[in-house]
Amino acid sequence: MSRHIPTERAVALRARLSRARLYLCTDARERQGDLPAFLDAALGNGVDIVQLRQKGLEARQEMAYLEVFRAACERHGALLAVNDRADVARAVGADVLHLGQDDLPVPAAREIVGGDVLIGRSTHSDEQASAASAEPGVDYFCAGPVWPTPTKPGRPAPGPKLLEYVAAQRQPRPWFAIGGVDLGNLGEVLDAGAERVVVVRAITEADDPGAAAAEFARRLPAPAA
Repeated sequence: MSRHIPTERAVALRARLSRARLYLCTDARERQGDLPAFLDAALGNGVDIVQLRQKGLEARQEMAYLEVFRAACERHGALLAVNDRADVARAVGADVLHLGQDDLPVPAAREIVGGDVLIGRSTHSDEQASAASAEPGVDYFCAGPVWPTPTKPGRPAPGPKLLEYVAAQRQPRPWFAIGGVDLGNLGEVLDAGAERVVVVRAITEADDPGAAAAEFARRLPAPAA
């Protein structure tokens, strides 16, 4: 395999990632029919990274939705993330590819997307978080689910103790708490040592998604100067 040297774009994306605090995962809003307006509300009120997460989409349909995501990201200066699919990430020029534990190995994904796309990893235990913090080719990781969540049915939730473990390691890479995080338990997440969060229902199911995003952004710690 060839070695990918970070490009100028990759360096710029990593700088933006280091400042990111609020990461939103959402479906394509087919039921609501409001995808552009929803993305403008969320990204315009503090969401730094947005990922299309909708299982079962054919590649062509996913790419069509991602064009809407890309336009919104460009309007608001947010990072565009693709879930699982390295081929789709490359085709749409995504900023981020997010991989689960059972997805493509990072070296194989890196060969597909090249050196100027950020790669994230899902982790669900102390051991997986430690591995992701040092794994070559990984730019950030998520730790959780903190609490049980319908987006990952049946997956054990390690709770805030996982966040406490990760925070105590003084990780060199950005990391995000994920899984059941909402405005009601955000204080517990922050107390456990997390400074970044991935949010789904707390924004996607909010009566006012923009106001929900703004409140998360207000309460999350500001990036270090």
